[in-house]
Amino acid sequence: MKITVLLGSPHKHGSSGMLAKEFIKGAEEAGHSVTVLDVAHMNMHPCLGCGHCGMGGECVHKDDNSVIRDTLLDSDMAVFVTPIYYFGMSAQLKMVIDRFYSYTMKFSGRHLKTVLITAAWDDNEDVMPYTAEHYQKLCRYMNFEDCGMVLGTGCGSPEMTKRSAHMKNAYALGKSV
Repeated sequence: MKITVLLGSPHKHGSSGMLAKEFIKGAEEAGHSVTVLDVAHMNMHPCLGCGHCGMGGECVHKDDNSVIRDTLLDSDMAVFVTPIYYFGMSAQLKMVIDRFYSYTMKFSGRHLKTVLITAAWDDNEDVMPYTAEHYQKLCRYMNFEDCGMVLGTGCGSPEMTKRSAHMKNAYALGKSV
C-alpha cells in the first residue's frame, strides 16, 4: 500500500512528528511504502473560495498544492498529523485540507484509507473531541475509510511524548494498517 503522511506541525522535531515516525516505522515494517510531505513547511496559500477550480480544475494559486494533490491521488492511504492548537488541528494542516476543494471530485472518488495522529499538551477528556469529530466528518464527506486515530493527550513536549503509551499505539497502528 502507498501511504502519504501529511505532517502539519511547524515544529520539525515535535511530539506529533515523533508519533508519526512511530506510525511510519510500523507501516514500513508491515511492507508499505511511505511518502512524507512536510506540509507545514511547503509553499501553500489558503483557499480563496473563488470557485475558479470548480472542485475539479486548476487552482488560481501556483504553489505546492499540485505536489500534495498528485501525491495523494497516487496513494492508497493518507495520514493526517497535527499538534492540537486551541482544540483543533494546526492552521498549516487545515490549509492543506481546505485546498482539497480544487480536487474534491477526483479525491473523494479514490476512497482512501485514512488515519489521524495528534499531539496535545493537555491530557483531559475535553481536548480531543472537536478535532476527532472534524476528522470523522471529513472522512464521511470525502468517502475516506477511517482506519484509526492516535489522540496523543499529555504529549506537550518530546520528553512527555517519549514516556507516553501513544508511541506504542502509533507504532501498532502503523503495523496494523
